[in-house]
Amino acid sequence: MAKGTADPAAMRSPAMIRFFGGVMARALRRDFHALRMARPGPPALATGRPVLVYLNHPSWWDAALLITLALRLFPDRTGFGPIDADALRRYGFMARLGLFGLEPGRRGAATFLRTGERILADPAAMLWVTAEGRFTDPRQRPVRLMPGIAHLARRRPDLLLLPMSVEYTFWTERRPEALVRFGSPIGAEALAHLPPAEATDVLARALERVMDDLARDSFSRDPNRFVRLLAGSAGVGGVYDLWRRGRAWVKGETFHREHGTPG
Repeated sequence: MAKGTADPAAMRSPAMIRFFGGVMARALRRDFHALRMARPGPPALATGRPVLVYLNHPSWWDAALLITLALRLFPDRTGFGPIDADALRRYGFMARLGLFGLEPGRRGAATFLRTGERILADPAAMLWVTAEGRFTDPRQRPVRLMPGIAHLARRRPDLLLLPMSVEYTFWTERRPEALVRFGSPIGAEALAHLPPAEATDVLARALERVMDDLARDSFSRDPNRFVRLLAGSAGVGGVYDLWRRGRAWVKGETFHREHGTPG
């Protein structure tokens, strides 16, 4: 590592990750109706190859979502991710979660490549990147990615790049749904013959297709198109739910907090 730059692998604490992951999962349960993953779920990933998960960046909630997904779906992978350097200075404990700071501009880009290459030398590593580089509405087209992941793929020919889309939307409940969908992994070797700008475009189009697929899933409002990873809060509460519960009791029916089909 460059002088003065901490080694994320050395700073990372599995115990702290488990604790903070539990905190974030409770926050998701409190503020969302459910966390849902579109079927069929994540693809099988070849062992012995590091993985870079790249996704769109619609919300502040993305960080809580990613640590929850990492712990539940990829427990055998060692997770890392970049974060704004100012945020890391304010919340130093985040370095214990596998996060490393990036300054704006070229300095941050150089740090991303240097640190990412070192992290991904471990075949069990998984690097999570909000590749748009800023908060962006999931309906924004065309999808535009920062070029760093394509450059990193050139440096790590054994790398698998996994597109993942994220969306937060209201269906029939008071609280929103958190929705995710995985695409098919792309081997870095498939990008090796392309200039970085063209490789970035290939990756962007792959993510855009996954985002379009998730948009159709979301539009359907059909929970059967998803696997529920976390069950959150349902119903309105107070007098309204008390009245609904009483009506169900009078009719001899089971009371469901959900306004729509439970799931």
